Amino acid sequence: VKQSQLLGLKSQVNPHFLFNCLNSLSGLINESAEDAENFLNEMSKVYRYMLRNDEDFLVSLEKELQFIQLYYSLLRSRYGEGRELTRNVNERDKQCLLPPLSLQVVLENAFSQNTTQKTAPLKIMIYSNDRGEILIKNNVQRKAVTDAFDYEAGLDNLVSRYRLLNQRQLIITDNKNERIIKLPLINSEEAVSV
Repeated sequence: VKQSQLLGLKSQVNPHFLFNCLNSLSGLINESAEDAENFLNEMSKVYRYMLRNDEDFLVSLEKELQFIQLYYSLLRSRYGEGRELTRNVNERDKQCLLPPLSLQVVLENAFSQNTTQKTAPLKIMIYSNDRGEILIKNNVQRKAVTDAFDYEAGLDNLVSRYRLLNQRQLIITDNKNERIIKLPLINSEEAVSV
């Protein structure tokens, strides 16, 4: 039962991502064929990762970080330079595990709820701590209106995935200037009960 619930939650991530990418690609086709081709190449790499990990309940943090770099590259070509991403992750933590696309869900949430401008970029930092967690921190520059899609639903989905894996819960800390989301890292596949 838990396996089918986890698969159902994972399948909710992909369609929204693909829809956004296709809309961006459509806009780029009219602006620049070369940019559209580059975007499509990056998009195919990102989506390939998503499909490869569609059946896995856990992936290494190292794989997720590699994916996030591709994903961020895709976003830069889509939105320009209004976003900054920095990473500071302990080497030993890179072999720990987490649900696939966890970082993408958190980043998509930050991008969707905050304004981004070259003069006032959305700054996102991914780092690990000594308590077995990966933290994603962003400055808050709330949009007046967000898209119709409920981006908090993606975080709710992630909370449910951790719960189904019988893991510590993710923690969301909000204040006026920043949001920090702490994702527990999992030491081994044996640590989960599915």
